[in-house]
Amino acid sequence: MTKEKRSLFVRFLIGFVILVGLDQWTKGLASAYLKGNSPLVLIRGVFELYYSENRGAAFGMLQEKQLFFFLIAVLVLAGVLYMLWRMPDGKHYRPLAVCLMLIASGAVGNMIDRITQSYVVDFLYFSLINFPIFNVADCYVTCSAVGLVLLIMFYYKDEDMAVFSFKKKGGDQ
Repeated sequence: MTKEKRSLFVRFLIGFVILVGLDQWTKGLASAYLKGNSPLVLIRGVFELYYSENRGAAFGMLQEKQLFFFLIAVLVLAGVLYMLWRMPDGKHYRPLAVCLMLIASGAVGNMIDRITQSYVVDFLYFSLINFPIFNVADCYVTCSAVGLVLLIMFYYKDEDMAVFSFKKKGGDQ
């Protein structure tokens, strides 16, 4: 492993730990101060902190399917590690590495809740549009998904993404 690749993994791991820690800290605060209480209105009619226990996925789908969510998180982490391993060294791929770090952090943040509590703590609520209640890990996943779409559409070329294919380098493809 090159020095640059090792540096990428170390930076990724440090950022990952910080992001998962931030997610767990905010969920801990929500549990301690919001659970059993009325929502905390930050902007009347727009945004509030509202404690909720989500036993499903986005929008409450797939209730009580904890093993399924665990397996999906493991597959996501495996995909992230594969891409990090295959990713060339250099600044050109840093935006992709940040998106992968956010996806991994979000997956693990919610997986920790599912394993330890059998539900995910949600607490951010946009009442203006009656948007489903979500958490910081959900923000990581959503922002990174948007970032990945933008990067793939406008920043990376086909050649840049070819490094992640399963095809052999050189020879028959």
